Amino acid sequence: MAIELLTVFHTTISLVAIAAGLVVVWGMLGAQRMTGLTALFLATTLATSATGFLFPFTRFGLGHGIGLLSLVVLVPTLLALYRFRLSRPWRWIYVVGAVAVLWLNVVVGIAQLFGRVAFLRALAPRQSEPPFLIAQLTVLALFILLGALAVRRFRPVAPA
Repeated sequence: MAIELLTVFHTTISLVAIAAGLVVVWGMLGAQRMTGLTALFLATTLATSATGFLFPFTRFGLGHGIGLLSLVVLVPTLLALYRFRLSRPWRWIYVVGAVAVLWLNVVVGIAQLFGRVAFLRALAPRQSEPPFLIAQLTVLALFILLGALAVRRFRPVAPA
């Protein structure tokens, strides 16, 4: 597979995962299951994390660490939803896992934006400057809030 094609595929599924994940988390706040969109979110998140390892690399970088962490978090998240059907503690395990993998995708997305968009790259060329850190900390705080609210509110009615 040509590297350009892999890049387009990886970027596209990453964006789909983020968009679907945002809608799924929003739905959790209203106790909505969104079965099909949830499956899309989890499948594209899994594919995003896995395809990140197909790029040629000479060292294990932060993106690889985030991808590996995402894959680890996806295991109990998928088990909670599909094996244990959100019963008892598996409901909050699912919610926390889903919000966490979405946040990890967004973290990488922000890093990519700061690395590729000239205006943002000028603000934080090493991605250790205050604008980058403020962006990442703001997103982290938002996801902690969303996750806490989702754990409290997501009590979906079991499908008939």
